Amino acid sequence: MYIPKFNAEHNIPEMHALLRAHPLATLVTMHPSGLFASHIPMVIHSEESENGVLRGHLARANAQWEDFDASVEALAIFTGHDHYISPSWYPSKAENHRSVPTWNYSVVHAYGTLRVIEDASWLRAHLAALTHQHEQQFAAPWTLEDAAPDYIDALIRGIVGLEITITRLEGKRKLSQNRDERDRNGVIAGLDAMATPESHAISEEMRKA
Repeated sequence: MYIPKFNAEHNIPEMHALLRAHPLATLVTMHPSGLFASHIPMVIHSEESENGVLRGHLARANAQWEDFDASVEALAIFTGHDHYISPSWYPSKAENHRSVPTWNYSVVHAYGTLRVIEDASWLRAHLAALTHQHEQQFAAPWTLEDAAPDYIDALIRGIVGLEITITRLEGKRKLSQNRDERDRNGVIAGLDAMATPESHAISEEMRKA
């Protein structure tokens, strides 16, 4: 990934926080026929290695878990908030007319060797962790025990587990860091005026940056 110095994110806890907040990964692997991608939720286990360990699962019918090239790193892409940026929001536009549209966003690329796991106990623990991560926001969280045991057993037989011990992380926050403070404030004001959840999310990230 191309990352200008002013857009680089090196803080591992910050990158892990993005993985937790935006857990739907684009998992890319190399196969004899070329690249293969799936979109799956993944769980980051920060405590298990320096860069963390990612766990997820695929439907057994999804061919990605078979015949992939284990000698080539797998890539999991996690995309945070993003938004179109209008040049009309830059005060400098009226002065020099040297501004064009762009896009602000945050993203993390996680690389590592992919391991396939078919152990039922491992899969059950993974599903419990995945469910807990997303259900804990509710007053009455759903758990695996709320479903019929034979139903869960059948579902587990229909999936395979995936684990990536992350060997390297690349983080990028493109939040108008290349503009001066006046233009950045203009972008924040423009995003706030749009008053959408995504525009507010990006303006808040810009304030923090």
